[in-house]
Amino acid sequence: MPFALPRRRFLSLAAVAAGMGVAGAPRASAQPDGWQAIADDVRRETQWAWQSYVDRAFGRDQIKPVSGGGEDFFAQGRSVGLTIVEALDTLWLMELDAEVEQGVDWVKNNLSFDIDAPFQVFETNIRLVGGLLSGYHCTGEPRLLELAVDLTDRLMPAFTSSPSGVPYRYVNLRTGAVSRPDTNLAELGTYITEFGTLSELTGDRRYYDAAKRALQVTFDRRSPLGLVPYSWLAPTGTWLNTTATVGPPADSYYEYLWDGWSLFGDGDLKVWYETLVSAILARQSEVVDGRLWFAQVDALTGLKLSREQSELAAYFAGLLAEGGDIQNGRRYHDSWNAVQDRYGVLPEAIDYSNMSVVRKGNLLRPEFADAALNLWLATGDDLYRHRAQRHYELMKATSKVQYGYTILNDVTTNPVVRGDSCPGYWWSEQLKYYWLMFGQARRFNYDDHYLSTEGNLLKGAVRQ
Repeated sequence: MPFALPRRRFLSLAAVAAGMGVAGAPRASAQPDGWQAIADDVRRETQWAWQSYVDRAFGRDQIKPVSGGGEDFFAQGRSVGLTIVEALDTLWLMELDAEVEQGVDWVKNNLSFDIDAPFQVFETNIRLVGGLLSGYHCTGEPRLLELAVDLTDRLMPAFTSSPSGVPYRYVNLRTGAVSRPDTNLAELGTYITEFGTLSELTGDRRYYDAAKRALQVTFDRRSPLGLVPYSWLAPTGTWLNTTATVGPPADSYYEYLWDGWSLFGDGDLKVWYETLVSAILARQSEVVDGRLWFAQVDALTGLKLSREQSELAAYFAGLLAEGGDIQNGRRYHDSWNAVQDRYGVLPEAIDYSNMSVVRKGNLLRPEFADAALNLWLATGDDLYRHRAQRHYELMKATSKVQYGYTILNDVTTNPVVRGDSCPGYWWSEQLKYYWLMFGQARRFNYDDHYLSTEGNLLKGAVRQ
């Protein structure tokens, strides 16, 4: 049965006609030359870090930028070039075409998913399927699409083996054996955009239907308060706890409800998003010292269980703005900006009741910059560029090492304590967000586009 859902045009700005640049780019309201200089610096840093990866760890999933080695992400001894796949569309948007060619050639000549090992379905989808699809969208290289289809078919047993339609967490890419029935909202619900894009490209709606079924099962079993607990058992599609959170491990579930509507025009997903976010605002929002936060609460009673806030939850500020609630999006980003003002580099988690640090590391997280980009696109307010500029400068000051950029183990010390790893998402996310905010990317349609939870460009590439 061919895939056929109505599409609707996704507007990133409510009114862009008065401020259009290349491909609909909003013009900077101040110091355009200064913004472009920062964008050029981001591009140079990306090119330098890429060369270090090529020299030291090409083909490995991730570089160890302090020691200069490489590491695997999905399975020990089974690297699949994760950094290459994640970087492709970022390099393409920056017009680093020689680097794009290096990456595409490696994928065409080396990448295979015939691997006898369990892969985490969620991470494989957002990073590898999404990265291959965005690479295909930007370059048109057919091998990237072929690999995306092959990989997604290898992931499908996680869905089809589950009586409820809620996917298992792991699947063996060679045998199709599934494992880990204990799952969570993010890992069961972050598929609709990649799977839906694949359905559109292939005409096979199995992918879209599988992703939507998992979303519907969990939405339909929301609590009487309209909240969804984060922990689930895949085969039965039932809760394993009663805790609701907008942070991990629930975060991207809410993104993909909105994204499924904005990308495919599926009205069900819009209703589900609005229903759940209304309940979150009513039951989980809390103002402390004038700042908006979102508590972990009991989904049945609304009782507040924890005021710990993960940095990953910062995405929610941008999602609220995308969904039309710019006021609360601004307020929540203000809260996270207060954390940046206090600590500089954002820690992994804080207790917002007193702004104390709960987890001291920083894994090169992109969520603050992601939200800044979405708020800037929604409002045109250069305040969010300034915040992202500070985020970038702090990253350069603390995470840049001999062979690239590394995670931090403790941001509360002076100097910070560094780790030795560069996550694949660093290439796909904040480098791209900085580039799109600070420059006027000629290959990006600012008016009509889509970026996934992993920052993968699935709509809006401008080929020249």
